Amino acid sequence: MRRDVLLFLTDQHRKDTLGAYGGPGAQTPTLDALAAQGTTFDRFYTPTAICTPARASLLTGAAPFRHQLIANHERSIGYPVDLAEDQYTFAEDLREAGYHLGLVGKWHTGSRRRAADYGFDGPDLEGWHNPVDHPEYTAWLADHGLPPYAITDEVRGTFPNGAPGNLLAARLQQPAEATFERFLSERAIGLLRTYAADRHESGRPFYLATHFFGPHLPYILPAEYYDLHDPDDVVLPASTAETFAGKPPVQAAYSAHWTFDTLGDDVSRQLVAAYRGYVTLVDHEIGRVLDAARELGVLDDAVVAFSADHGEFTGAHRLHDKGPAMYEDIYCIPGVVRVPGAPEGLRSSRFASLTDLTATVLDVAGLDPSRAVDGRSLRPLVEGEDGAQLDPPWREDLVAEFHGHHFPYPQRMLVTDRYKLVVNPESVNELYDLEADPDELQNRYRHPEMARVRDDLLRRLYEQLRARGDNFFHWMTSMYPVGAKDFDTSLSAFEGGTQHPGPRSTTPAIPGSPETAEVSA
Repeated sequence: MRRDVLLFLTDQHRKDTLGAYGGPGAQTPTLDALAAQGTTFDRFYTPTAICTPARASLLTGAAPFRHQLIANHERSIGYPVDLAEDQYTFAEDLREAGYHLGLVGKWHTGSRRRAADYGFDGPDLEGWHNPVDHPEYTAWLADHGLPPYAITDEVRGTFPNGAPGNLLAARLQQPAEATFERFLSERAIGLLRTYAADRHESGRPFYLATHFFGPHLPYILPAEYYDLHDPDDVVLPASTAETFAGKPPVQAAYSAHWTFDTLGDDVSRQLVAAYRGYVTLVDHEIGRVLDAARELGVLDDAVVAFSADHGEFTGAHRLHDKGPAMYEDIYCIPGVVRVPGAPEGLRSSRFASLTDLTATVLDVAGLDPSRAVDGRSLRPLVEGEDGAQLDPPWREDLVAEFHGHHFPYPQRMLVTDRYKLVVNPESVNELYDLEADPDELQNRYRHPEMARVRDDLLRRLYEQLRARGDNFFHWMTSMYPVGAKDFDTSLSAFEGGTQHPGPRSTTPAIPGSPETAEVSA
């Protein structure tokens, strides 16, 4: 059976804003109910914490280094701004299998080629923020007698050069029914009606994605959501104690760029409160789409998935937005999948990623999930199988990458059950003990007692990069203790070394590492 798929993707979304993830004061009844009906992934990661590359990975099932769309075109630093013409996307397989394809909301997966070029129905909505001047939106407001977009009470810090900082939040002088989020849910419901009618009449399946622009900053909300959470009840993240001592200097520079130290704690709490209100607004609109699917008789048999392109700092580590810092706040994202007939209310601590979501969509559509070359279908985990018993067993660590935003800044990350390694070729490498230091305040890369852990993680990252064909490994070959040099990295001897398998680790297993830790499915 080719399942219908309803995918909801948010932008810059912290998982701790959801009740399903234990978020303090969370008001997310729709997503919490979805989690109760399906599987919630506690270690769900973005391949990279930047919009366009992450969304391109979801579309292609490939890691950013492979699909090469590695930066947002608005901050173009000389990188490609569109996927290659011959780049595989899951849309082509679904389209060939007869699926209706719908995508309502944020595209941001290339500059010239839009969603329609890949076969998706829906309005053309480009950019990183709500396009409130879009003619379809302004016409919709006029048709429904709704007031135009207007804001007051802007919240900004001060840039290092003394200029006013980026807009972080503001009050929206519109009612909730006039918001761009309501416009998106209405457009999604309109497509859903068309698809549901055809499903009932001809049996034709559909894939419908609703991509919200929020809760990406600036947090621009009507009063009922802007004031939903009391700033006095907000406890700021423990990592606001960040000093950046022993950290890459770029993090302190980004903190200044996002004006954190010019805001004060009261404003920081106000921003967190507004962010949580934004999440509730989006949750409500997702609920409207799901309610419509239920009324149209297509919800019960549909696969429903929810995730985000990446997370958001909201003051953690004295930062806002995202950037060249591979902290859990922006890399570990919400991930919820419901498959009809699968056990309800499962939690998985297995490592998963957006590219796995791509493979899952292909799988439930009766297509080949291996076409998502850097993903693996989550269906066995959602159906309650033990990841350790799968063939091959489920992964025990996860690699992520970053290439730059505003300026080139290459990074690679390996996260295990307990530890995280970040390699920054131009700066200070990082090593965090996520069990002893979940807020990632203490960089232990240079600590002598961590030498065995560090070297094991370096070798494991190196081996995985070589196996994937990510040429970042060339730098590691000569710079770190990753094993015997079994090929000429300069290729001066024409050895074609990248075709050889990487050296295997002979380091004994680390207590608490994936070799010794129990990880439940």
